[in-house]
Amino acid sequence: MARIGVLYGMEESFPPALVDHINARGVSGVTAGHLKVGGVVMAEPCGYDVIVDRISHDIPFYRSFLKNAVLTGTKVINNPFWWSADDKFFNYALAAKLGVPVPPTVLLPHKKLPTGTTGQSMRNLEYPLDWDGIFRYVGFPAFLKPHDGGGWKNVYKVNTPEELFAAYDQSEQLCMTLQGAVKFQEYFRCYAIDRAKVHVMRYDPGQPHHLRYVPGNPPPSRALGERMVTDTLKLCRALGYDLNTVEFAVEDGVPYAIDFMNPAPDAGLESVGPENFRWIVEAVADMAISRALAPPAPLEYRWAKFLGAP
Repeated sequence: MARIGVLYGMEESFPPALVDHINARGVSGVTAGHLKVGGVVMAEPCGYDVIVDRISHDIPFYRSFLKNAVLTGTKVINNPFWWSADDKFFNYALAAKLGVPVPPTVLLPHKKLPTGTTGQSMRNLEYPLDWDGIFRYVGFPAFLKPHDGGGWKNVYKVNTPEELFAAYDQSEQLCMTLQGAVKFQEYFRCYAIDRAKVHVMRYDPGQPHHLRYVPGNPPPSRALGERMVTDTLKLCRALGYDLNTVEFAVEDGVPYAIDFMNPAPDAGLESVGPENFRWIVEAVADMAISRALAPPAPLEYRWAKFLGAP
């Protein structure tokens, strides 16, 4: 019997719905459940053939457990090795190389020295920074945000150099990016599943969280919808994410990729709404069942293989 385990934290709607939906399908040889784990013995199988991970980005114990699970043959959605190595600044740079439109973005050094370091630790840092050059490249308004953060935490919209410096002071030890703001007329969030399926949702980031998903409003043109689907798949295939969301801010008909490091994306019924919820439950169930029924891949014990490299 192939076992699918769902690893999650405070979510109330998506994990149990996913477990129930998989089991309700009655696929021969497949069962799903709420994962349980205690002390983890190194190099020992965890007992699950597939794990859908919704929480390890917040819990180092879970992240290490999942890496050990991959080492012993479990298929984990998403790849814990890649997620550990990824960051949003790299994402933007990769998108630019792939030809996906992204706003101009600059990586900034820590405003406050990381704990355990001194000024001497930063001896390779150019100081002062060429702020005039940075401002010419990025422009205003702009967003100052963590290079690997999520959930709109520690994000500042700045309209002038003075506002930027005030926000930068508050970032303390975080590593931040400064990104030009897109003067968008429309905004969309796209679920991407199994690097094959894309579900486009109109999204309003200025609304309270439970009102951000706007029902019943598809892209205004077929060409825009197809471009977002194409760019979503291009990004997720390059990054190796099997479950992700890609956000696009559309200015003058051009969809700019704003955020696409969301491998445990919001899937709560209370926020995404019934139609989007049904789609993601069914799509993730399809993917998990397919992985559970697939033959095990031979393991090769080198880092590049764990990252998903050929």
